[in-house]
Amino acid sequence: MESQRSFLIIGLALVSFLLWQQWQKEYGPQPVQQVQTEQAEQVSQGVPSFEDAQSEDVPTGDSMPAAKPMASASNANRIIEVKTDGLDLRIDLLGGDVITADLLKFPVTQGSEEPYSLLRSGNGLYVAQSGLIGANGPDASSSGRPVYRTESNFYEMTGDTLEVPLVWKNDQGLTVTKTFIFKKDHYEVAVNYTVQNNSGAVANVQQYAQLKQVIDAEDDGNMFMPTYRGAAYSTEDDRYQKYTFDDIEDDKLRETTKAGWAGMLEHYFVSAWVPPQDQVNTIYSRNISNQYAVIGVLMPAAAINSGETKTLSSTLYMGPKDQEKLVQIARGLDLTVDYGILWWISQPLFSLLTFLHSLVNNWGVAIILITIVVKGAMYWLTKKQYESMARMRNLAPKMQQLKDRFGDDRQKMSQSMMELYKKEKVNPMGGCLPLVLQMPIFLALYWVLMESVELRHADFALWITDLSVKDPYFVLPILTGASMYLLQKLQPTTITDPMQQKIMQFMPVAMSVFFLWFPAGLVLYWLVSNIITLVQAKMIYASMEKRGIK
Repeated sequence: MESQRSFLIIGLALVSFLLWQQWQKEYGPQPVQQVQTEQAEQVSQGVPSFEDAQSEDVPTGDSMPAAKPMASASNANRIIEVKTDGLDLRIDLLGGDVITADLLKFPVTQGSEEPYSLLRSGNGLYVAQSGLIGANGPDASSSGRPVYRTESNFYEMTGDTLEVPLVWKNDQGLTVTKTFIFKKDHYEVAVNYTVQNNSGAVANVQQYAQLKQVIDAEDDGNMFMPTYRGAAYSTEDDRYQKYTFDDIEDDKLRETTKAGWAGMLEHYFVSAWVPPQDQVNTIYSRNISNQYAVIGVLMPAAAINSGETKTLSSTLYMGPKDQEKLVQIARGLDLTVDYGILWWISQPLFSLLTFLHSLVNNWGVAIILITIVVKGAMYWLTKKQYESMARMRNLAPKMQQLKDRFGDDRQKMSQSMMELYKKEKVNPMGGCLPLVLQMPIFLALYWVLMESVELRHADFALWITDLSVKDPYFVLPILTGASMYLLQKLQPTTITDPMQQKIMQFMPVAMSVFFLWFPAGLVLYWLVSNIITLVQAKMIYASMEKRGIK
């Protein structure tokens, strides 16, 4: 196996992988594109655009009929604003739903002052809803979802915490206070329902929390940057499970489990409802009018005696896929940073990359360092690969003699080749197996560099100001193609077929074309890897020449 063919294998494996991803996008479950909306338009409209489906918003509880149509309260004054150090929210007093969530520390584009909108109302609906159903739940009332009252229409964090209480009362003596509790430097929000029962009878309520998103837009991923947009959930038996919008359309999810969570994912960000992890919850999904996908959590029913006050709680996360913080919130929530089947390799690589970044404070330099570490650790594989290729080249004249002698008799030809390999102590797969072992490392690092929000808008040097997008001047892809060409020329070839020679000569050009759309961080990794391989190859060949192997 020659190095040129190794490059071909790498190229074909990578292209096949990307084509498979594209096939999944075109013919598999279809994700949905985020649609950005103008904040000013949202505020002026006041009412989210999902009121046509409101009668189906509230889930059916453990012992209650389907929700009745809800009353409309199209008053712009019911929208309140909450601002913390990292979040700018709009909460609708009708139901107390979070209808917009801007991430203040994450601009839409690098250098922009416009924050990224994770949750939003309007045409690109994506909201976080929650409430109390059950026999006495205000969200299951015949008059529709409750309209909460609050002391102010604007709340801003000035200390380490901020509490936003919304209050609802009925004529029967039931008081519900829905309190959002924010903490500085946190994207998770505690949502507490304090139910005070002075009705003279037992009050039965059940908490639900769900995410609702429109499903009629297109995905913004592509063949080179495939991203998942859709739902996901966790159970006691399955830490992380995707549930696409197509799955939601085809089948209603309903799984009872201890702990668990339900969320909506996109490239770098996630929203998720996390119920108390010490109780048994129900994860569910619904499709509303083939326009909206819903995934949520139904928590255990609670009975509150007259004269009692009870608090029910849950957590809403709205923010970046920060693995270190997500793993502290709920089991499996960090897996929303989706590294695919190679997560068990990707996670240690990400930890190493983070550690290196802590030393140099530059993600580009950290990528260079992790490449050196990985290539150094796999040097023994590279050595075996090049030594095997050298031995195979030395056998080329003898192989040609066998072809001339037994070319028409495949059986004798195969037997003679096996005897030759055995006599010369050469493994014909010796150059291929090390390459196969290295491919998972590359693919795992590919997902690390593509999925990690830490690399979003991360600066490197000179013209590379964002490692998560393509090189704007295509310098790195061109240099990578040149390094592949040098690797190809470094080793003599025994390929005599003109067509195969042309294919091998074309490989660096073909791969360079693919690299044009790759994230700059990934291309930087491949370029540095090629340079290190060039150095290693020269060292290996020099060592073999001293031993008389050419």
